[in-house]
Formats: sequence, structure tokens, C-alpha cells
Amino acid sequence: MEKIKVMLVDDEEEFVTTLSERIQMRDFSSSVAFTGEQALQFVDDQVPDVMILDLKMPGIDGMEVLRRVKKAYPKVQVIILTGHGSEKDKKEAFSLGAYGYLQKPVQIDELVKHIISAHKAVAENI
Repeated sequence: MEKIKVMLVDDEEEFVTTLSERIQMRDFSSSVAFTGEQALQFVDDQVPDVMILDLKMPGIDGMEVLRRVKKAYPKVQVIILTGHGSEKDKKEAFSLGAYGYLQKPVQIDELVKHIISAHKAVAENI
């Protein structure tokens, strides 16, 4: 079975690098982007199955990345993972097509459950 391709997008480089390593240890394929701009370039090169996306980033923020990714690649499931979210952000993210919305810090097992669930949602809509 092919590994689930996960893209992690967060401007906190140490956090996202550690998270990527922990996800790879659970047998997922993982790539990282540290800015919204990088994320959009990477998605064009290699479309992930699931994107874990921070909201608050310099330059292109997470909401704009979500908007563009869902428009260009509607099958990519996006899970918002933020430390600064609000109920308003949560509603907006879901209205733009986010699959999930989690608050930092998140337990790795909780995140993995969401990734697997999101991937199943993609597989069922093929």
C-alpha cells in the first residue's frame, strides 16, 4: 500500500521539522513548507493527500493557502493546526473546505487519527 503523502506547513521551523519526523516514524510520507508561498509551490510540484496547515504565518497566511489549494486541488484534505485560532477562524476554515481544525499543542496520535480519517475521505470520493 502506498504511503499517505502529508505536507506540513508552519513557520515554526523546529516544530514542523520535529512533527515531520514523528509522522514519518508512523509510516507516512512527509514534506514541509515554512511559508504559504513555499506550500503553494510544493503543492504544484507534488500534490499531497493531506495538508496540515498553520493559520498565522507571515506573507500568505493559512486561510489564503487553504483557499488556493482547495480551488486548484479539491481532493487535497486540509487539516488546520493552529495555536492562535478562534471560533471565527474555525468557521471560515470549514467554509473554505477544511477537513479538520485542531489546536496546538496536539497529541501526535490525535493528529495521526485525523490524517488517516482525511485520507479515507479522499479515497471514498474517487
